[in-house]
Amino acid sequence: MKYISYLTIGIFFGIIMYKSEAASWFRIYEMFQFGSLHMYGIIGSALAIGIIGVQIIKKYKIKAIGGNEMNLHPKNKSVARYLIGGIIFGLGWALAGACPGPMYVLVGAGYYSILVVIGGALLGTFVYGLVKNKLPH
Repeated sequence: MKYISYLTIGIFFGIIMYKSEAASWFRIYEMFQFGSLHMYGIIGSALAIGIIGVQIIKKYKIKAIGGNEMNLHPKNKSVARYLIGGIIFGLGWALAGACPGPMYVLVGAGYYSILVVIGGALLGTFVYGLVKNKLPH
């Protein structure tokens, strides 16, 4: 039953991403060229909703779908790790024309060439899993 709720949330997320043009290569290109505030508005809205949501979860001690308590711990602060990680993520986003969420939306919309990007993302995740213990965290 819980997988059906995850699937429903994912489908709803995909529809919103597609209809808001957040999965559009043109909109992403336009954002990186500072040609429009469309994507910045979407990202800013998501950030604001996320901040409010986390504060509500903390205040009311809301549990996860399975009934487990959510462990929300502050991250270690370091400029270098966020700067380097952000640059790598941003370069990948700019080169691929999609970040992880919209990649699957684009497959659902029929843009099957994005499967190459998804394959690269999965390979990168696998390689990170192999070397993560050797990396500074």
